[in-house]
Amino acid sequence: TVEFAFVVPIIFLFFFGALEFSRAHMINHTCENAVYEGARRGIVPGATRQNVIDVTQAILNSASVTSSMITVTPSVITPDTTHVTVVVSVPMDANSWVKPLYFRGKTISASCTLQREKYSNLL
Repeated sequence: TVEFAFVVPIIFLFFFGALEFSRAHMINHTCENAVYEGARRGIVPGATRQNVIDVTQAILNSASVTSSMITVTPSVITPDTTHVTVVVSVPMDANSWVKPLYFRGKTISASCTLQREKYSNLL
């Protein structure tokens, strides 16, 4: 029982640490994917800011990410817009599966900037 008393806290520390780091890695990967797909949606002709936000949020929702902040630059996408940037920030306190120890108060962010597609009418 003495060995058990020494080993169990260490095993729980590793288990919950691995769980927290796994969730942080999953959120990081999801954020990177979400900003890329959102930016891809924003670069096509006719895209709007709301289209970008919808695509980005759908990917974040697939990983049960909550309390995210999505920023699209420029705020209005026009035919003259040259680049679209999407930034996502996710607080770990609201998205951890266990009470955060290593990532308490931390925010995971990702951004992606892509050049807009332009086409001209060739007659």
